[in-house]
Amino acid sequence: MEHDSISRYRRFSRAVTRQVGALDQSFLGRGRPLGSARVLNAIGQGRCDIADIRAYLGLDSGLTSRLLRGLEDEGLIETRTHPDDGRRRVAELTPAGRAEFDAYEELSDTAADRFLSAHPDPDAILAAMDFIATAMNRHAVTIDRVDPTSTAARYCLARYYDELARRFEEGFDVALSCDPDASDMVPPRGAFLVALSDGLPVGCVGLKGNGGKLGEVKRLWVAPDARGTGLGKRLMAAIEDEARALSMDTLRLDTNRALPEAYELYNRNGWTEIDRFNDDPYPDFFFEKRLV
Repeated sequence: MEHDSISRYRRFSRAVTRQVGALDQSFLGRGRPLGSARVLNAIGQGRCDIADIRAYLGLDSGLTSRLLRGLEDEGLIETRTHPDDGRRRVAELTPAGRAEFDAYEELSDTAADRFLSAHPDPDAILAAMDFIATAMNRHAVTIDRVDPTSTAARYCLARYYDELARRFEEGFDVALSCDPDASDMVPPRGAFLVALSDGLPVGCVGLKGNGGKLGEVKRLWVAPDARGTGLGKRLMAAIEDEARALSMDTLRLDTNRALPEAYELYNRNGWTEIDRFNDDPYPDFFFEKRLV
């Protein structure tokens, strides 16, 4: 079994290497290998600090310097000293670099569409890709404070509501729930956090406040492909930090019996079950936590 598992993993690695053209000297036919293209893409996506680029791509400083120098020699990027810190350097695309970035984006999108369209069940392929990508990126998932009306927040909430509708015996209608106003989940009243795996949202949690010492945790959700990685615990710890920063000393939340994993998470992390504190029709259990 061990040998079979290792063989399957290695077969997968070889298939991905071939599919993405990792060994090609001309990635997507643009005349440079994948490493250079990835650096160009990182800069085009807004990662300008060279130290950040190096960390994001997992490169050592020598290889990063060589790849940047090659892109500079092609006239695709310019590097300079960071305006606020003379010890750091930043890179930005030239007009030619922006055109090359756009060309890569179009070719990459076309290749992805072609691959998915050729499979009889593209949704199954994407679900498997999400699961593997999240597993490989589990230590690089970031948690950012965002506007609760942002695209990332709305994406998470839509998937959260869909899941509740599937799992609750009575279904779920957000119009019947005590859904907080967006203004209650932005500083200085509250906060909304989204977990991102390489830019894609994989979890969220909200903090509803009224300017006082009491806050309510709302809408904790972790994408199925990110479950079992400790992300729910990380999101809860992060939202508690947000509450402390807003001078809250007590948090409350509620949950439904159809979400036993949420119930267990709260029990394991210092929450105390209390009496009902709202008239929301969906929750069965109510919790409180005093913040130190």
